[in-house]
Amino acid sequence: MRNYLLKRILYIFVVFIILSFLMYLIYNMIPFNRADWIADQQKEFYKKDPQGLEALRQSWKIKLGYIDASGKEINIFRRWTNWLGITKLNGEFNGIFQGNFGVSYSNSNRPVLEVLKEPMKNTIFINIFATILALAVTIPLGIKCAVKKGSKIDTGVQVGSIIGYSMPTFITAILFIFIFAIKIKIFPVSGQKTPGSEYTGVKAFFDKLYYMGLPLIVMTFCSLGGMTRYVRASMIEALSMDCIRTARAKGVKEKTVVYSHAFRNALIPIITLVVGWFLGIFSGSIMIENIFGLNGMGKVYIGSLNNNDYDVVLTLQMFYVFISLVGNLLIDILYGFIDPRIRVSA
Repeated sequence: MRNYLLKRILYIFVVFIILSFLMYLIYNMIPFNRADWIADQQKEFYKKDPQGLEALRQSWKIKLGYIDASGKEINIFRRWTNWLGITKLNGEFNGIFQGNFGVSYSNSNRPVLEVLKEPMKNTIFINIFATILALAVTIPLGIKCAVKKGSKIDTGVQVGSIIGYSMPTFITAILFIFIFAIKIKIFPVSGQKTPGSEYTGVKAFFDKLYYMGLPLIVMTFCSLGGMTRYVRASMIEALSMDCIRTARAKGVKEKTVVYSHAFRNALIPIITLVVGWFLGIFSGSIMIENIFGLNGMGKVYIGSLNNNDYDVVLTLQMFYVFISLVGNLLIDILYGFIDPRIRVSA
């Protein structure tokens, strides 16, 4: 097990390095130069001093790592290693391995981690609740549909899940806003807290939960179709196994057969869905956050792309790469705990 973990950690590191270079290369192919952009913003101020404008441009190119102190252009590979912190930039190691993820130029030059701190909290807050609600509904519903395969309940759930799965998220969101925020007026249309309020503690928590209630319902509803069908298919396959037929023939209670024997065999594919869904809480819900005006990771990502704020974008991309790689390792380890027949080996 130890050798396996060491190999996988080495694998994660190698893949992370390769993907970091590809991501850095892709974003540097975009025809945008931050130093030129800053200089262009100051053209009017330096209207009578072109040499000063050029000096400003050069100073920013040195600061951003486009050229060295002598004015020589730095190639893309060296800029990438500088960005990682493997090689020195302006005489020191100062990259992501040292905890320097850059600054957000569209947010008053604030450090990237500071910019992402609050949106990450909001994204995790809403996605954790959505994940718990979705799993609490889909797992029992999927099991019931599998056990009652072909019944009216199963048919109704299948029709509803296909409709829900086929509807685009923004259509569902608009429909729910119209029903629950405009017609019935149970929830606010958008926002994260009561305007002008300074609530703290439990009151602040419930106020935030109230404003996130509608996007939470939309996210849960949109996930029900695909997840229910996935659980149902896994359970149907498990219920058709020889060991399940044997257990029934021996007179084992149906509840024990379904929830102890069949569900445990169905957990292997389901765990992939559950862990993948849980890890997805960090990436944000781009459509939901933009529709409901939530300050989350998805909204920050879109805003950073629109503002050419590539330090933020690259940080988010590499974060998603990292949690995906760690998630795959976690799934493999969980397989061994769920099914004793599965063992990881060196």
